[in-house]
Amino acid sequence: MITDIVQKDVEELYSSPIVQQTAFWSKLKQKAGLKTLAIDFKSQTGSICDQPDSQQTIQSDVLVIMQPINRNFCIAYAPYGPELEPKEENQGMFLESLSENLRPHLPANCIAIRYDLQWESYWAKDAAFFDAEGNWLGEPSSRTQEFRFNYNTQNWNFEKSLTNILPSHTFFIDLKLSDEILLQKMKPKTRYNIKLAQRKGVSVRTLDINQLDIWYKLYQETAERNRFYVNDLNYFKTVLSTKANNTYSSAEVYLLVAEWNSEPLAAMFLIVSEKRSSYLYGASTAKHRNVMATYALQWEAIQLAKAKGCTEYDMFGTSPTPDPTHPMYGLYKFKSGFGGKLFHSLGCWDYPLLQQSYDMYKAIELQAAGFHMS
Repeated sequence: MITDIVQKDVEELYSSPIVQQTAFWSKLKQKAGLKTLAIDFKSQTGSICDQPDSQQTIQSDVLVIMQPINRNFCIAYAPYGPELEPKEENQGMFLESLSENLRPHLPANCIAIRYDLQWESYWAKDAAFFDAEGNWLGEPSSRTQEFRFNYNTQNWNFEKSLTNILPSHTFFIDLKLSDEILLQKMKPKTRYNIKLAQRKGVSVRTLDINQLDIWYKLYQETAERNRFYVNDLNYFKTVLSTKANNTYSSAEVYLLVAEWNSEPLAAMFLIVSEKRSSYLYGASTAKHRNVMATYALQWEAIQLAKAKGCTEYDMFGTSPTPDPTHPMYGLYKFKSGFGGKLFHSLGCWDYPLLQQSYDMYKAIELQAAGFHMS
């Protein structure tokens, strides 16, 4: 199924709306001290889409990041990769073929390949997995997921990861729509808050790297309020300064801040890759919530994305349902108001290469409070 697999320079990664599969992302991770691999491959057309001539091929690629897990072993991590999405019945077989062809290109101490798939979940396409109000009920048990995913594979080797790394639930907004239609599709309260922010005089501008302290102050306050992992200032300097202009898959990063009476109230990183813009990081203060600065910020980000020619806006992370007990419920309430379509992906899947070492690592993951890769 997979043929002509070769390693290539990361600068030659193809243009992609998935920023995590671009030369930009590779350079960002290299600056963080990680090794990255760009792998080019061909796949038969018939395995990807319903075409009678299965002898034709499609050329694609995947970015793999080598993530050390201790002094002795590592994992090959494909963030939202591969982008190429086969038809549903061939997905496990396709990834199995890709994995076995990838194996010779990976270090001998690589215990597994972890695919963080942005392919739509099988169970998000099945009406039986939604309640009467149209809310998704979630995936079945891991065992059932693995049975479905490994169907048609030779080795039945794929295991569902214990947790997803990048967001597996998000809202996508269709930017091909006019501003008038976009506003109409929003919830009334969201639409009202955008207009209220405009009436209150909230303004949005772009910050440069010398003004990163404005962002970081808001970010630290948000992290303390919500008790999440804090990246240091240098990480955000790297995000804002990384360039991949002399490549096939560059990206543009914008740091936006919403202010009221010259006081910064909310800020966000917007990243543009091909025809997709993504809300990558956000922060806000608890002060002056009544002026609705976060709504003005998102609306301005949407306007900027449209001006850059984007056709979709990824709000990057939410709870899968409007469940008040979910830790990301606040994000669901806020992001769902903008009228996007809720998308559920398959999330992380592991292809063990060194089974015994992988089993030990999975046991450690199970005991750990959590971990983070991106």
